Amino acid sequence: MEISFHNNMFSLLLLLLPSLSFSPSAWAACNAVDKEALLGFKRTITADPSRLLQSWISSTDCCTSWKGVACNAVGRVVNVTRSGLVSDDDDHLDTFMNGTLSPSLGNLSYLQLLDLSNLKNLNGPIPPEFGKLRRLTHLFLNSNQLTGSILATFKHLSRLERLFLNNNHISGIIPFSVIGSLTALTELGLSDNQLRGSIPATIGKLVLLTKLDLHANNLSGSLPTTIGKLKSLKYLDLSQNTIKGSIPKSIGGLSALVLLDLNQNQITGSIPSSISGLISLQFCRISENKLTGSLPPSIGHLPSIQRLILENNKLTGKLPATMGHLVALTELFLSNNRITSKIPSSFSNLQNLQTLDLSRNHLSGELPTELAKLQNLQTLDLSFNPLGLVSIPKWFAKLKLFRLMLAKTGIRGSLPRWLSSTSISTLDLSDNALTGKLPPWIGNMTSLSLLNLSNNGLHSSIPAEFKNLRRLMDLDLHSNKFSGNLDTIFSKGTDDPIGHYNSIDLSDNMFAGPINDSVLQSSAMDSITSLVLSYNLLKGSIPKSIRKLSELRILKVVSNGLSGKIPVELGDAMGLTTILLSRNNLMGSIPGKVINLNELKEFDVSHNQLRGEIPPHKAIIPVSSFIGNPGLCGAPLPPCE
Repeated sequence: MEISFHNNMFSLLLLLLPSLSFSPSAWAACNAVDKEALLGFKRTITADPSRLLQSWISSTDCCTSWKGVACNAVGRVVNVTRSGLVSDDDDHLDTFMNGTLSPSLGNLSYLQLLDLSNLKNLNGPIPPEFGKLRRLTHLFLNSNQLTGSILATFKHLSRLERLFLNNNHISGIIPFSVIGSLTALTELGLSDNQLRGSIPATIGKLVLLTKLDLHANNLSGSLPTTIGKLKSLKYLDLSQNTIKGSIPKSIGGLSALVLLDLNQNQITGSIPSSISGLISLQFCRISENKLTGSLPPSIGHLPSIQRLILENNKLTGKLPATMGHLVALTELFLSNNRITSKIPSSFSNLQNLQTLDLSRNHLSGELPTELAKLQNLQTLDLSFNPLGLVSIPKWFAKLKLFRLMLAKTGIRGSLPRWLSSTSISTLDLSDNALTGKLPPWIGNMTSLSLLNLSNNGLHSSIPAEFKNLRRLMDLDLHSNKFSGNLDTIFSKGTDDPIGHYNSIDLSDNMFAGPINDSVLQSSAMDSITSLVLSYNLLKGSIPKSIRKLSELRILKVVSNGLSGKIPVELGDAMGLTTILLSRNNLMGSIPGKVINLNELKEFDVSHNQLRGEIPPHKAIIPVSSFIGNPGLCGAPLPPCE
């Protein structure tokens, strides 16, 4: 999560009011030392296309004429603000500057605020002379290309309240002595750098700290127990590092903490029961770690928690019934763990819950009917649990779901008709034992954008009512027994700007007939990126209209009965990365335009009836992609005679 950097510049100006004078008669001329310090910085700037320093002219007064410079009543520079502007408004430009930080800036002995953030191209190290800025309270150098390390001289900046060096290329360790000296700090942002080593135990001395953002570095070691001393801390983001060890019990002392993000580390051990001390916590993400053990019952004593994300760990045991006390909870992600037993009926108390993802665990037993009370629930994912549902419980019809995922939960028989009266946009019932036909009422599910019924036992042709799915964009019916032609699927309606296919997978069915040239030109197909039709009974040639699929990246039509030539028009789909046409009856030569597509990574036309020389090509394609064509020759096959 990103800290909101100095987004209220007005509040910073208020801090400086006692030392600023706005009466024209009260201004003293700019101090000569300060002016030269600023001009020294300007000389190290090699490009200023946004003209941020255009007004910095030696013949004018830096206090009254230079943009981005403010002075106190005696002409000493206290504020330098030349940051890049990012705004959605047409009035603001995204500005930048090339060059380095001049050591001369260290001579601004009265400087309180230095903001050179978001200039994109400031590079080189931070000069050690910055350690002389003893009055500095705010330093913003984030979003540049700065290198080097965090300077030992920073320990002299004892008045520093806000320090942001994030989004640079700063490396090395976080010095213990520096962190322990900056006791006035309230906000520290060092994220998106290349820092390594441990988080200093001296971090515990920063008792005024409210925001600490160290995410996206190479930090290792364990979380220091002293972190529990930061009683004012509201925002803690240590995600995307390689932090090891367990979560210290002392973390329970962070009673003011609102956001905790430890995502993507290597944290082990169990969640300490002291977590109940985080009474202000609203967002908690400790996903993608190596947590083990059961969830402590005390996790149910987080009165403010709204989003709890613990997916992709190795958590075991039961879901504590106490989690039913988390009445403020809106999102719960526990997927891909090893949690067992039933879902507690107390979950029905989570009246604000909008997303419940318990997929890929070892949950079993009957689903509590009390969950029908969750009238704010929009997303329910119980996929890949041995629930043995047999059928989708009828009380699901009382929920107001937009996304329902029940893949591999033991569902059998036909699709329940009550689905036709829902507003579900995502329906995943794959990897079950569904049988029967795709019912005509599927056309009533007009909100569907994703439908996955793959790996079941459904059969028959696609009903004409399928064309009513005008919002459908992703369709996966692979590994069933569907038959008939593809026209109904390809020529369905759209509800502009949505309803244009992203992906279709119809592989491993019994679809037959030709691929009609006209249906590939339908509006539903005009932005498709992945088309997989392998292992069917398709015949005829590949339509030349395939050139219209300008967004196509993946085309797989393996093991059908396609005949005719590979159309040279396939080379007009410039973004293709994968073309798999093996085990058909294709004839003729391989078009050079197709095999030389710039993005092509995977190409296989083996076991066809192709002839002629393989065109020279840049992509590395193995021999196996051409075998089974007796008439083909040329690299990587033997040369032509």
